[in-house]
Amino acid sequence: MTRGLRSLLGALSLLVTLMLFAAPAQAAGPTCNGKFVNPITDVCWSCLFPLSVGGLKIWPSGRPDTSNPASPVCACADPLPRIGIAVGFWEPARLADVTMKPWCFPNLGGIRIAPGFDIGQGYLAGPSMVGGRSQSTAKWHVHWYVYPLLYWMEILTDFVCFEQASFDIAYMTEIDPLWQDDALTTLINPEAIIFANPIAQAACAGDCIAGTVNLPLDPLFWCAGCQGSMYPLNGNVPASIGHVQSSRLAVSRFAYKMHREALAWGTMGSKGLCKKYLMPIMRKQQYRFQMVNPIPTVSGRFACSAIGASTMPPDAGRAYPAGGEDMGYLVWRKRNCCVL
Repeated sequence: MTRGLRSLLGALSLLVTLMLFAAPAQAAGPTCNGKFVNPITDVCWSCLFPLSVGGLKIWPSGRPDTSNPASPVCACADPLPRIGIAVGFWEPARLADVTMKPWCFPNLGGIRIAPGFDIGQGYLAGPSMVGGRSQSTAKWHVHWYVYPLLYWMEILTDFVCFEQASFDIAYMTEIDPLWQDDALTTLINPEAIIFANPIAQAACAGDCIAGTVNLPLDPLFWCAGCQGSMYPLNGNVPASIGHVQSSRLAVSRFAYKMHREALAWGTMGSKGLCKKYLMPIMRKQQYRFQMVNPIPTVSGRFACSAIGASTMPPDAGRAYPAGGEDMGYLVWRKRNCCVL
């Protein structure tokens, strides 16, 4: 039995188990919508590119790319010294549900895995005269899957740069108190108070333009470009313009939260050639997000857009009432690696 087949069977076994547990709870809460991601039709395979060797792009792309090590030759000592070739590519490594409905898993076919008690309610609220709130607000939950698609499909057998793991649900924010409350979230982002002012937020307009035209500005780490502020690192969105905008903001914040908690690491640049490295302040340029639920984006320059890029027009009309409010994103991660 090949490695890819074993991984696929393991993933199917996990999904069947989850569906059996979820079946009795489906009727107890709001309807959860979604579908399984089809790796053939729902994945933007051109998002793998550009592919580079050193500073030379051997498979170019119209999508912006991060800087790659200039030299095509690299050396590592892990644990034995070795010399290799420095390659750079984009890897589909994670999958994310972004939903207002607790325990709703859009990327698992729209099942609910409710534990039987009330916890982690999400919402979308419009403007209100109470407190003078003039913006729509939202609260999102995120489920983070380990999803090493290239490794499963054995596109390159035993390629050392691919993350070698099995499908798994790695994180659910419903049971994370830091995701629920802004005050508790300050435990992991105490610096947020420094950027809670009009001048710091006005700088995010430049990040919005940069992320849409080319790449987001990593020095403006407190900005999520056109989506708003990266702080607090939770799913409470005080200015929700629409489902696509605020769900992308929630998944951007969650990715940053994973880095802050040392649950996600740096993989790009010269430091990533030999191994992953700590990145407590996430570099936004390391990620691209591709919508896979409710309507996959599989073509065009903005099919897998950068953190903070405008959601107009590439994602316009991709969320719709009732059946199209539970979102799913495939997370593409830039990888620089030293290959033997």
